[in-house]
Amino acid sequence: SDEYKAKYSGPDTMKIYEKHSKNLEWGGDFPEEAKQYFSPAFIWTRPQEDKEVETHVFECFKDYLNRYIDLVQEAEAATDADELAKIKERQISYLKYRAEKDPARGMFTRMYGEEWTEEYIHGFLFDLEEKMEKGLYAPGKALDCSQPLNFKPTPVG
Repeated sequence: SDEYKAKYSGPDTMKIYEKHSKNLEWGGDFPEEAKQYFSPAFIWTRPQEDKEVETHVFECFKDYLNRYIDLVQEAEAATDADELAKIKERQISYLKYRAEKDPARGMFTRMYGEEWTEEYIHGFLFDLEEKMEKGLYAPGKALDCSQPLNFKPTPVG
């Protein structure tokens, strides 16, 4: 939604994008159907040299990580039922897309067989819907294994 983009891809995030996109070449083909799941501040690159990863990619990563930490620290729990339903709908949509289009499916199938691959993709990597169907997770509720943070994240320098 526009509200979501304004909140998470606002000026502070776009500054990071503008700073780093000029040093990181666009990574090429990116499926049109996937664009709905990514921020306007999304950087897609395929560096060819280790030096580029060690410098430009790593600096970009640190800036985005620090922005993420800021967003986490500012976050407020969603409690509105309609908002939670929208979040669930979009998350499930994304997970289904990723499970169907997982780029590693072919490699996993060749290495481990189709049955293992499908269980790994649907039962581990993208298993939220399955957990919800089994009652192991509900939107707005922490997973049983969740513990409160016992530390304050430190921005990366």
